[in-house]
Formats: sequence, structure tokens, C-alpha cells
Amino acid sequence: MIVELGHFALVLALAVALIQSVVPLIGAQRRWGTWMSVAEPAATTQVLLIGFSFAALTYAFVTSDFSLRLVVQNSHTLKPMIYKISGVWGNHEGSLLLWVLILALYGACVAWYGGNLPPSLRARVLAVQGMIGVAFLAFLLFTSNPFLRLAIPPMNGRDLNPLLQDPGLAFHPPFLYLGYVGLSMAFSFAVAALIEGRVDAAWSRWVRPWTLAAWVFLTIGIALGSWWAYYELGWGGFWFWDPVENASFMPWLFAAALLHSAIVVEKREALKSWTILLAILAFGFSLIGTFIVRSGVITSVHAFANDPERGEFILMILGLFMGGALTLYAARASAMEAKGVFAPVSRESALVANNLLLAVSAFVVFVGTVWPLVAELVFDRKLSVGPPFFNMAFTPFVVALAVLLPVGSVLPWKRGDLTRVAQPLAGVLVLSMALGALAWTLQTQRSILGPVGLVLAAWVVLGALADLWQRAGRGPLALRLARLTRLPRSDWGKAAAHVGFGVTVFAVAAVTAWKTEDIRVVRIGETYPLGPYVVQLRDVRDVPGPNYMATQAELVLQRGGQEIATLRPEKRIYPVARMPTTEAGIDHSLLRDVYLVIGDEQAAGGWAVRSYIEPFVNFIWIGCLLMALGGGLSLSDRRFRVAAGARRAAPGAVAAE
Repeated sequence: MIVELGHFALVLALAVALIQSVVPLIGAQRRWGTWMSVAEPAATTQVLLIGFSFAALTYAFVTSDFSLRLVVQNSHTLKPMIYKISGVWGNHEGSLLLWVLILALYGACVAWYGGNLPPSLRARVLAVQGMIGVAFLAFLLFTSNPFLRLAIPPMNGRDLNPLLQDPGLAFHPPFLYLGYVGLSMAFSFAVAALIEGRVDAAWSRWVRPWTLAAWVFLTIGIALGSWWAYYELGWGGFWFWDPVENASFMPWLFAAALLHSAIVVEKREALKSWTILLAILAFGFSLIGTFIVRSGVITSVHAFANDPERGEFILMILGLFMGGALTLYAARASAMEAKGVFAPVSRESALVANNLLLAVSAFVVFVGTVWPLVAELVFDRKLSVGPPFFNMAFTPFVVALAVLLPVGSVLPWKRGDLTRVAQPLAGVLVLSMALGALAWTLQTQRSILGPVGLVLAAWVVLGALADLWQRAGRGPLALRLARLTRLPRSDWGKAAAHVGFGVTVFAVAAVTAWKTEDIRVVRIGETYPLGPYVVQLRDVRDVPGPNYMATQAELVLQRGGQEIATLRPEKRIYPVARMPTTEAGIDHSLLRDVYLVIGDEQAAGGWAVRSYIEPFVNFIWIGCLLMALGGGLSLSDRRFRVAAGARRAAPGAVAAE
């Protein structure tokens, strides 16, 4: 009965979304306050209905209701409870239900906390959100219904994909969807502004917090996915340029560009049309990512490989919203005339360069991702575009961005002087080069990538700190420190995000340049060298798990004759899913990881063992967390939460109704 109620709630949510997408839009066009006021209760009702539906599906998974087809396909009675719950979104239908729930939640947040918005703009934003909700609720109900029953329920289920039975993958999709779907808010604000024919500083202050929140969630989601791939897949890497990885990375790049571009609109009333275009593209690439993950046209270890008909439905949604938004964008070009002018050497110009680097790098990733598909369709050739292409094509943009960041942060608005800017950054440059020279001196017969990465990272990190110190003004040390504590949270947030970016750049360069790798066959009792360590294979035995059988190795890590860690990597077999997985044994420390993987038993005796020393690898995720922390600090700044300028504009807008 609960399952049927959940299905019925989805149908009602579709009806409410239809009302939300039509009535407020007509009301805003005709200035009918009563019709516009329908948007808020409709948004609240929609999120409550979809929330109930999601709770009903979760109940079916927790209670192992095998009369539901989705539960049979993605659960099992022996599965731990956390994976019964995460199994709700560990499949196409359930994850799509989570998708529309988050979409409705964002719309409800505008209804609950958007009282400072002009009523007409709020009504149009919620109407556009309602239209997106209609499209995806229809997609869910007509092609991907999660509440389909089975006539004859089996005694047990087929289990969840073993790769998804992991804490990292339990939390990765919700954060990723909070970012993916959150970019719909930037899209809705952009389309609403185009309909109204007004893009100004107040609009920028309204759209930035929503974009910033989506960017923070997307950063956390991507970091969790990278962390999972590192320790779960057993290949010793953190990023493979997999199509699904790229599907989340492209919107992240566009969202970062949008955040920087919106600053120019707010401060200088410039780059209006470009900012609107970025808002459309950011959500558009989220839809492209949804297509890549759910259409089945591209194979990935963590894609939902489904039938092409679903992909066609998503393509129609993509064409409808992107085509409609870009058509409206072209029709309203005259309403986005820029007012502010600026010199080639200015903060505005630096932000434009920042935007171009981020946007072009996103398009490079897009071309590399879809080119195998294009080559097969157009030229009937099977091609593979892997890490070498992406590393070579993408890295120059990251280098240019890292070089630009400290300079752009200290440039003044409208017109700047490079000579004056160079003075506070001269010490930063000298220290960065010195650190790079030290790294080059210490390393032997290694790639230049490590020292170059250290120079760039130090330049970005120290430049961000120098910018903060400059904002404290002149005077005694105690006075400057006191001023630092009074700086707006957005200044601290910007510094933290830039420091996080620098830390991540260094960590990626360090792992790539200084990683140690060893692959060999080892017999029980034998030892072998691994960098400064000695590894001994002490034992290999079979170990039962709750819903799997594992072959577990016991590997002892020694240094200088002292035992420092015992690692137990595993090869698991899930009998229900009939799928093997690898669990690496990792000795974590701040400056390096020792990463061991047990392979197959060899016919001549012994076991295949892969061993890695991963220098500074944990700084990749530390850097990502710093970027997310920086976004969170900026989001907590009162100017972005309250949007004081918008509040002053609201009374006039109400009076005009």
C-alpha cells in the first residue's frame, strides 16, 4: 500500500508541477499578484509529495519488499543496512527520483527564503523550475517508473552492484546531484531575467548564492568520487578521465566561470550577456552529463547503462530547454547591454581571461569525451580517447589559470598598473621559484612536472595569502591582524578556495611525477623492496563476508628493520551478483600512501602483487575540501545570504504590482 501511495504522490507532483509552471508565469506577465502567489505553495507541495514518494521507495528497500521490481534488481537480504538505503539511488530509476526530489527542494528553498526577490522575478524563477520538474517527472513516470510491481515476487533479490557497496559511493551521488541539479537555479534565474528583460547587479547578487551552493556540493561530490575510485577500484589512480567523471567535471568548470563572471556583473554592470550564457551552459552540461550517464551510449564503470529510448527522451529535454533558452537569449540580446567599461589591464580583464580559460577547458573535455561516439557514428571507426589526450590538452589551461589567479586577485577594478601590482607579488614569485629549484635539486632522474607543479602551487597559495595580507592595510602588525579578523567572509572564502586550488595542483603534479610503482609475483614468506620500504607477503587466506567471499592477503610493511604496518588487501567475489571487486590495502599518512593490491594466484606458484607509493596523494582531497570550505565561507557572508541591494529594490517592485 505504501508503494502505491508513493506512486500516486509522484503523479500528483507532476500535476502540481504543471500548475507551478503555467499559472505564476501568466500572473507575472499580466501583473496578477494572486496568480503569482500560487508559485510558493505549489513549490512546497511538490517537494512534500516527491519527498513522500522517495520515503516510500526507501521503505521498500529497507524492508526488502521483493514484490517491487527495483528492489529485486538492486537489493538482497544479506546486504548491510547502509547499502540497502544507498541502493535506493544506486540505480537509474531511484537516482532519477532523487534527482527530481533535489530539483523540487531547490525550488521550495526559493519559495521559503526568496522573500527579498521581486514578486514577478520569484514567480518566473519558480515557473521555470516547475517546467524542469514537469519534464523530469514525466521522464520518470513514463520511462523509468521505480514503483513497478512483479506478479510473482522472488524469495530474494539480485543484490546491488558490488562496486557501489562502499561508503564513498553511498554519499557520492547525493552530493553530486545537489551540485548537478543546483545549477538549475542559475538556469531558472537566467531565463527569468531574459523574460523580464533585465539583468543588473541585483540579479547577480540573487543568482550567486545558488550557483555557489551548487558549486560547493559539486566539488564535494567530485572529490568523493575521486576518493572512491582511488581506494576501491584497485588501480592506484584518482582520476581516469572516464566519461562519467567528465560529465560532472564539465558543469563544475562552467559553474566556476559563472561565479567569477557574476562578480563583474555585480561590481561593474559588465559581461551581462556572457554571464547569462554561462548560466545556460552550466545547466545544459548538467543535462549532457545526465544523458551520458543514463543513455547507455557510453560505457563506464559507474554509468547507468540503459536502453537508448531513455537517452532519446533526455535528448528531447536537453533540446527543449537549451534550445528554448538560447532562442530567448538571442531575442533579448539588446536588454543585456553592458554599462561598465574597463581597461585591458584591470580586474575585469583578468576575470574575462579566467572565464575563457575555464570555458575553453570545459569544451576540450567535452570534445575528448564525445569524440569516440562521433567517430563511430560519422566515420564508422572505433576510437579511444584516454588520459594522454586529456592530460596534454587540459594541462595548459590549468597552468595558465594558476599563473593568472594571484595577479587577477590584486588588480584594481576598471584600470590597473602591472608595475604596482608586481611589487607585493615579487616576494611571492621569488619564494615560489626557490621552492621549485629546491624540488628540482632534491629529485634525481625525475620528470620536471613535480617542480613545475610546486612552483605553480606556491604561486597560487602564497599569492592568495598575500592578497589577504594586503587587504589588512598598513600599520603595526597587531592592527593588521585585527583587521584581518574583520574582513568579510567572502574575502576569506576566496582565499581558501584559491589555496585549495593550489594545493590540488601541487598534489596532482607530485603524484604524477614522483609516484613509485612495482608489479611482481611474490610467494608466501618472500620480501621485496618498495622505495625505502620492504614488503613481506606473510599469508593469503579465504575470509567470509556478510554477502561475499574474499581472498585476503597479509602484507607487512617494514622500514629500517622495523614493522610499521600490516595491510590486508582483498579480492572479493559477490556470489549473488557474480562479480569480483578489489579492496586495496593502504597505509595512510599525510605525506604519502603505501598502496598494495593482491592479484590472482599464479600457476607457477605465488601471487601477483601490485605496489605503489603515492606521494602527497591525500592533498588532492584536502585541496578539494579547502575549495568547498572557501565556497561555504563565501556563502555564509551576509551580503550573499541577505542580498541587501535586492531587499532595497523589493518595495518598489511590490508597489508596481
